[in-house]
Amino acid sequence: MDPFSQRPLGRTALTLPQLGFGGAPLGNLFAAVGDAEAEATMAAAWAQGVRYYDTSPWYGRGLSERRMGSFLLNQPRASLRLSTKVGRILTAPADPEAFARTERFWPEGLKFEHHYDYSYGGVMRSYEDSLQRLGMNRIDMLLIHDLDLANMGSEALLAAHLTQLATGGMRALTELKAHGLIGAIGAGVNRVGTIERFLGLLDLDFFLVALPYTLAEQPVLDVEFPLCQARGIGIVIGGVFASGILATGVVPGARYNYHEPSPAEAEHVSRIAAVCASHGVPLAAAALQFPLHHPQVASVIPGAFQPVQIERNIAAMRHPIPDALWADLKGLGLLRADAPTP
Repeated sequence: MDPFSQRPLGRTALTLPQLGFGGAPLGNLFAAVGDAEAEATMAAAWAQGVRYYDTSPWYGRGLSERRMGSFLLNQPRASLRLSTKVGRILTAPADPEAFARTERFWPEGLKFEHHYDYSYGGVMRSYEDSLQRLGMNRIDMLLIHDLDLANMGSEALLAAHLTQLATGGMRALTELKAHGLIGAIGAGVNRVGTIERFLGLLDLDFFLVALPYTLAEQPVLDVEFPLCQARGIGIVIGGVFASGILATGVVPGARYNYHEPSPAEAEHVSRIAAVCASHGVPLAAAALQFPLHHPQVASVIPGAFQPVQIERNIAAMRHPIPDALWADLKGLGLLRADAPTP
């Protein structure tokens, strides 16, 4: 599979390469990454042809945007696609020392507080702040970030922020698109049920699906992907390796959807890996290529924080996969029978 073949993003005028770059690891998601290594990773991605980059203010509390922008601002802007996100505003903490002691999610990130804001002003503020951190004067795709029950913590707060988005923030996004400042409006999705809820309120161009459509599980095939297909809504796959386990297999420290895998999850992945091995296919190759067989999926964007990971991802995308591998996975009940495959 050609990693850089272009695909349309839903009904928009944008096209994306089949393989992009996810920027969460540059915010020190799973490990502390130095500036030099982050720059080397970006340089390796660019040198090998990667031209689609996704980031967010939340990744490292601005660190991923700063690192990504510092490299990309020296590249020809017309040659790349760039996406980032809205929904959180970063501000200086009232007590910097206390904040540094208590920070848990991004302990090696920048030292900024955040608060959720999906209002008209909040979306515009987030967009302008991202331009400054990135050093860019435009962004190709802007996504609503983490507006789900897991992040909000309560149904009441989720409903309040959805109302704020529907009555304010969406107007800001629509204006940015109408003025040619962004090319597509999307939303990031981590949980089943989120796509359906968004589509009941908003007119979106695409979704960035981070967990519920991987080689390990495909629950969005029941309702949500058919809805996207009926409306011509594009899909980008973010968590293609399910937080890492589909790249490494079941090894010590491997994560499955951000947590330590349960025995059942570990066994499921091990059985998938065994089928891949029987066909001489690396697990990572099957994981990267599988989502792209769905007609709505435009791109997969695995993260990386080392140059060697870029090389491995590109090699995995190019690795030939026999149709029999998919048939065996379905025959053993390891892959849904209705999952699109060759």
